[in-house]
Amino acid sequence: MAPNFWSSFILIIVLLHFVVGFGYLVYKLTPRKGDVKVDPEKDQS
Repeated sequence: MAPNFWSSFILIIVLLHFVVGFGYLVYKLTPRKGDVKVDPEKDQS
């Protein structure tokens, strides 16, 4: 096992981590069909 293998392996893991994290953020921030937006001004009683 050459050091080049381990540096490439770690680089690939880090890049995959960023891709998965970015995809998760996009998934969480996109509105879905069932979501109901709450208007804070109308919600005050």
